[in-house]
Formats: sequence, structure tokens, C-alpha cells
Amino acid sequence: MTEVIITTDRTMMTNHHGKEFIGFMTTAPPIFMPEWLWMKISAPKMKVNEKGEPWQAPYGLRKIEAALLDAGIDAAVIDPDHLGKHIDEAKVIAIGHHDYFALGPPSSEWWVLTGKEPVNSKSFRKLMERPEIRRAKKNGAKIIVGGPAAWQWLYMPELIDKWGVDTVIDGEGEKVTVEIVKKALSGEELPKFIQVGAEDVPSLHQIPLIKKASVNGLVEISRGCPRRCRFCSVTLRPLRHYTLEMIERELEVNKRAGVEGCILHSDDVLLYGSDSVYPRPEPIIKLHELARKYFKSVGWSHFSLSAVKYAEENYKLMSRLSEMLLEDDDYVGVEVGIETGSPDLAEKIMPAKALPYSAREWPSVVIDAFSIMHELRIVPAATLITGIPEEKLEDVTKSLELVDELKPYRSLIVPMYFVPMGLLRDKNWYRAQPTQEQMDLMKACLRHDLFWIDDLARWYLRKANPLLRLSIRIFISLVKRAASRYLFI
Repeated sequence: MTEVIITTDRTMMTNHHGKEFIGFMTTAPPIFMPEWLWMKISAPKMKVNEKGEPWQAPYGLRKIEAALLDAGIDAAVIDPDHLGKHIDEAKVIAIGHHDYFALGPPSSEWWVLTGKEPVNSKSFRKLMERPEIRRAKKNGAKIIVGGPAAWQWLYMPELIDKWGVDTVIDGEGEKVTVEIVKKALSGEELPKFIQVGAEDVPSLHQIPLIKKASVNGLVEISRGCPRRCRFCSVTLRPLRHYTLEMIERELEVNKRAGVEGCILHSDDVLLYGSDSVYPRPEPIIKLHELARKYFKSVGWSHFSLSAVKYAEENYKLMSRLSEMLLEDDDYVGVEVGIETGSPDLAEKIMPAKALPYSAREWPSVVIDAFSIMHELRIVPAATLITGIPEEKLEDVTKSLELVDELKPYRSLIVPMYFVPMGLLRDKNWYRAQPTQEQMDLMKACLRHDLFWIDDLARWYLRKANPLLRLSIRIFISLVKRAASRYLFI
């Protein structure tokens, strides 16, 4: 009997055909196609075993599963379509999500631009209203929710009551979740909301290691960030680096399961092994040598642009990594944060993001980093935030100018409407309409992306199945046609 079910909705319980960036489609409403086809492309179902356990699952859910198993609690990640196999015996349902109600970036921008609900929010609502969940609550099961989007429940308190959520855990949840689950299993009263403080964050050796495969082989190498950007929640966590032995154990888990590649995950992979904002070549090279020992395909989750520039100019580190990981005319993608093209705004909200360069140099740091990555066939998928409370018209203009200067460099730029996270979370916020200048910035980003999209699609989909390639190419064609008709004439 599985006492604790760990689950999420379909937009999260998928490997996106093994193509991580296709997952961004789940943050948008269906465009030019029916929702069922949009979901089939962006969030296909995965194979499961006889218990309904998916062969891959979101990394965060795997961490909670590992923490509970290490504590001697019978827990398992279960695919949402197979909840009925366990729901009558389950005493706890633990649910995680990256963006429960589409309030985070880039989902919130799709709300602003289209006025339509993204599929991730719709999919999660369908999960919570499934008959299995209602039956579990009727049987007395406790529902515990958490993950990086836990803060969104504070904006939807009516849904806490409607769906019978017992506890919301906001923050690094491994230690706290074990304690709350134990209370739930013993019938004790549960707190409604828990903000995980510094004293409850797991130390390095308290972080559990996954026991079953993660989506697309993602493994964490570090937690936290030293840059303290005011809009980001990650900077509220202490910086901790996994040992190579810890990382290797998780690589082995994914390799044994048959996953074909790995993604090294950190809020800045280039700071692995560093206790400051200065990249250190030796630990980074050792990390990648270890990853290549297990997988031919090695990717990254996030870089900081200042670290890219510093690492290449001082150590040729980016060139060394490109030589290690890429063959022939291959590319590799990574997420980066531009956030603003305005030195004035950079000084106010992210003064340490440019370090070891000054915030006044931020636009040139961005351009230099993009140039380096373009030459080395590293493709940045960049975020650009507008609507920050301190933003002025001239700041938006500076961002527009920067986007124009980045046109020669192979990349995607994703504009995001400000969402109050990190140290700005207490600001008044609502789904406001952008100004004309902010809309112009969003359109400039779209023009940039459409300029590069054919080149990137050829590379990204070269090994995908023919039906997926055809579907994505038709979609791109329709987006181009609509953009030409409605945005640029």
C-alpha cells in the first residue's frame, strides 16, 4: 500500500519528447490549434509501470520522494492518470508544480498578451477536480502542496478551501515535508502555511539524492545564488555545492533507467565550486568530465551572462566546454537572464548581477556574452523583464535598444511581465495591462525570435520524430503569418 502519493498535472508529468525547451509551450494558451493537439505536442504521456509510476518524473518530486523514502515512509511518484490505483489507500497526497495558476513567468505574459488561460493552469485545475482527488478527501486524505510556485496559493486562498488543501509549503521542502507528512500520518493537526526559513533549509548532506529517473536526466549541482537580485526568490537561499560523489550517484540513477542525456542544473552552472561570483575552471572542468563519463549529451539549465564573459576572457573556459560537449555543427542551449537593458535599472534591482563588472556596464556585458556564445554554438534562451515597479520609460527604451543590438547573435529572447518574487514580493501586484512602450518591447523580442527560429528549429528538431517536426514547423509558419499581419504592418 502506498501511503503517500506524490503527483502533479500532465504539463509537469512529461518529458516533452525529450526536448526540454518544448516544455515552454505548456506556459501558453493553445494558439492556432486545438488544446488536445497542443498538449500532445508539448506534454505527451510517458510510459509507466504496473503501479502507475512514470519512468521519468520532475526532479523536485523525485527529491521529495527520496526524502520520504529515506525517512522510512512508503511514498511514490504516481502519474496523474493512474491515481485511481492508490487513491483509496493513500493517506497523503503531495503535489508540486512550477506554475500552479500561470502567475509566474512566462505564463503571466501570455495572460497579458492574449487574455487567455495558459494550458498549465487549466491542466492543474483539471487535476484538482478529478473524482479521484475528491474521493481521497472524502476518505480523509491530507493534501500537501509545495514547490517553486507555492507562493501562488497566497493569491488564490479561495482554492485552498475549495480543493481541501491542508498545508502549503513554500521554500526548500525536503526536511519540512517529512515532518508534515509524519504528522499527517499520525493524525495530528497540520499548519495551513509554512514559509521555510533558513533554519529549516537542508544542509548539503541533508539534501536527499534521487532514487528514480528525473525528467530528461536533470541533476542538481548547486543550490542558491550569491547575486541577490531583488526580483528573484533564489537569492534568498544559501549557496551550497553538491560534491562530485553526490552528483555521480544521481547520474548513475538516470543512466540505469535508460535516460539518454543529462542536464546539469543550478541557478548558475558556471559558479559550481565557487564561493563568490568568480567562476573557477578546475571544479567546472571536473564536473563536466564526470558528466561525460555517463552521457554523450550533456546540457545546462542556467548561466549568468557576466560569468560567461569572465570565464571566457580569463580562462577560455567557454571554449573548453564547447570543445568537450559539441561535435560537428551541433548546438547546445542554456537559459540566461538579461532582465533589463538599462544600467540605471540594473543598479537599482540587480547591482551584483554584472559582477565582477559594474552594473553600468551591464548592456555591454550582455552583448559580449551573447557574442561569445554565438561563436561557440551555445544558444541562450534569455529572459527580459518589463513592468518592474522602478521601471521608467527610458529604461524600456534602453531594453529596446539592447534587443536590437543582439540581433546578430543566435538566441531566443523571452519577454516577461514582472511577477513579485524575491525581495519585491510584498509589492502590490495584479495582472495589469502593459503600456504601449512595453508592448513595443515584447514585439521586438518576438521579431528577434522569429528571425532566428528557422535556424534553431532545424537544429533542435533534427532527431525528433517526423510528426513532431511537421507539427512544430506548421506552428512556426502560422505564428510568422500572424505576426506579419497583426504586429509589423
